Amino acid sequence: MIQHPEPTAELQPSEELRRELEEQGIAEGSYRVQRLDAVRKTVARRLMAAYSEIPHFPLRMRIAADALLDARERRNAGEGERVSLNDLFIKAAALAIARFPGVNVTYTSHGIILHRQADISVAVAIEGGLITPIVRAAESRSIAEISADMKRLADAARRKRLQPAEYFGGTFSISNLGMFGISEFSSILNPPQSCILSLGAPQREYCPDEYGNPRLGQIMTATLTCDHRAVDGATGAQWLQAFKDIVENPSQWIDV
Repeated sequence: MIQHPEPTAELQPSEELRRELEEQGIAEGSYRVQRLDAVRKTVARRLMAAYSEIPHFPLRMRIAADALLDARERRNAGEGERVSLNDLFIKAAALAIARFPGVNVTYTSHGIILHRQADISVAVAIEGGLITPIVRAAESRSIAEISADMKRLADAARRKRLQPAEYFGGTFSISNLGMFGISEFSSILNPPQSCILSLGAPQREYCPDEYGNPRLGQIMTATLTCDHRAVDGATGAQWLQAFKDIVENPSQWIDV
């Protein structure tokens, strides 16, 4: 028998639900019903609206991750606090926004809102769904500050103690499933933001070196989903190219 995690709040199925499931060939007693909490309802409503009402498109790029992984390893070998790849991706995304701020916008019927700082929303899995705490002004924060902020925010999120100001008002989102072994994926937009970056795990592949000879390297896939009402393909592509350049040249921005 498949064992699901124990539901936090289990419901007895209503007669209407029983009939609906029976029509689908699902026998009574072969399932449990978990209550929809406020987080799951809100996430479901927002994602349904985003997916069905916003014209969106994905841009996908492969990025060499060897230099970034090596830089993180060297940095974490020092005496300071250890940082995660996600911390580095937040900083890299914010630096790319500083170069190409056209992705850091919000569409409204009155005009395009151009945000003056990169307030990065980061997807965090919690019981009952997910939430996106925000690293404010990430372009001007050190990696150590971003790391400390993310540890605090993620802990508060999992204990459901985030304050509204800590998860409302972001300007750009990141979702990283690389730690689960996912190689690539596309995320649904996090409205009213116009872009969300999806990051997969680095994969070992043979790729040409500077002389055209094959070498074994680590390649990751980054996918930028864009709201086409506010961000066109060229703008998204320029930003993604800047993100790739920053990730592949960490010595320019990581203190190792």
